[in-house]
Amino acid sequence: MKKSIALFLGAALLCAGVAQAAEKPQLRIGARVFTEQTVLAEITAQYLRANGFDVRVTTGLGSNIARQAQETGQLDLMWEYTGVSLVSYNHIDERMPDAAATYARVKELDAKKGLVWLTPSKFSNTYALGLPKAVAEAYPQINSISDLNQVLRDEPDRNHLVALDTEFANRPDGLVGLRELYELPLDRRNIRQMDGGLVYTAMRNNQVFAGLVYTTDGRLSAFDLKLLEDDKHYFPDYTAAPVLRQAVLDAHPRLATLLKPLAEQLDDETMRQLNAKVDVEHQSPTVVAAAFLREHPLSEVQP
Repeated sequence: MKKSIALFLGAALLCAGVAQAAEKPQLRIGARVFTEQTVLAEITAQYLRANGFDVRVTTGLGSNIARQAQETGQLDLMWEYTGVSLVSYNHIDERMPDAAATYARVKELDAKKGLVWLTPSKFSNTYALGLPKAVAEAYPQINSISDLNQVLRDEPDRNHLVALDTEFANRPDGLVGLRELYELPLDRRNIRQMDGGLVYTAMRNNQVFAGLVYTTDGRLSAFDLKLLEDDKHYFPDYTAAPVLRQAVLDAHPRLATLLKPLAEQLDDETMRQLNAKVDVEHQSPTVVAAAFLREHPLSEVQP
């Protein structure tokens, strides 16, 4: 009799556990193919799991594939950048006056596609041109892209090389517009296209005169790279925010409340530090995410 009761209780507990697991709302998070996206997805996944969600993460996605997957309901949540949505997904060429205007515009445009921009973060991972430490020391007069343009024109025989990642060289808000606005004398002779990570390596090794970088990349400080001012304001704002399918938000409205304090914890310096832990210190994104959440009270929120 006692054995039967024990078996019954065991089966009941097992069924309860299965039922509890089944009750967890499922959420599919996507991340594009660079460090920051992986870190953001991992932080979000761990945070939401601690708050009662069953989260699956898909990483290594191309921009267009990730966007299409979200629009067609194959992904629920992405950390997106305002400038990418504005230019690459919505094909808007007009210049926005500031970050708030850009956010408001993409929020309006993407709402028509069933996507909701939640509370934005405090960081903008925009493009910038930078100089290796040795070049910055040799050319202290270069503080902006216009200054760089002047040196390139004054020293055409030096054939100063500028490294760009392949995506930037071919995207609508990329090289073509930058070259036109600043009248940069860049062509096949002095442009080197390569993987984004190799741009930083080439700069650290003083193999190029300048390179395209991201303003929240951890290697900026680690490699002593100098950011140049975008004095003609070419690069759009790229404020990051969690973007959620409207249907998912309707089903789980507390996601907006949960993700707000997370977004507000993330600023430029914080993202540089998080990215550096992966790209420079070679820690795994999972470990970096767990450490971040341990250090912030938002990780203690319970369902």
